[in-house]
Amino acid sequence: MTQYAIVTDLNLCVGCLACSVACKAANSVPIGNFWEKMLRIGPNPKEGGSGQWPDVEMYFLPVQCQHCANPACVEVCPTEASHKLADGTVQVDKEKCIGCQFCAMACPYGVRYLNEEERVVEKCTLCEQKISQGELPQCVAQCGGRARFFGDIEQGLDSFVGPSDAADGSCSYESLASARVKMGDFVNDFSDSDVYALPNVGNDPSFLFILRDRKWQG
Repeated sequence: MTQYAIVTDLNLCVGCLACSVACKAANSVPIGNFWEKMLRIGPNPKEGGSGQWPDVEMYFLPVQCQHCANPACVEVCPTEASHKLADGTVQVDKEKCIGCQFCAMACPYGVRYLNEEERVVEKCTLCEQKISQGELPQCVAQCGGRARFFGDIEQGLDSFVGPSDAADGSCSYESLASARVKMGDFVNDFSDSDVYALPNVGNDPSFLFILRDRKWQG
């Protein structure tokens, strides 16, 4: 069984919005809509601190479709337009979508929207057109802080990979598109208690977030 997902090291994320911009460019997301949103969590007082600078903390939290293991959007879709593929991703068949938006209302993360021009619901596809060709999702490939990693959650976090400099120093698209670094070889050490997911209301979100030395408020 496969469940593709993204792991984000929030201690590395700088909130540059490169992931959101890259997503819009790669998927022709209409102006005013986003497949990925960047939330700023904080600043909040540090535990035991004064609540004044520098005793505050914050982090950035990218939110998109979580490609849930048990997606509520799939359950409520009357036409089976929303469906789950063998690779674990949740996709929308535009030919079947009638724009009822039941899926948007069922999504606990508010990451679906109605394309007013096409009258179909859209969302993050995890760049299915890229990962099927062995490439990384665009938001992972273009991460400014190199905080995002892609892989199969069923294979464990050690299997996740992110973009890397080409081994031969080449700057060609082909070389950079295929260069990979394993998450464990790049991020700082973390424990199981540092790994979080968005609130689970029975849908079992697949995306994970690493956050060290700060209070999780996702």
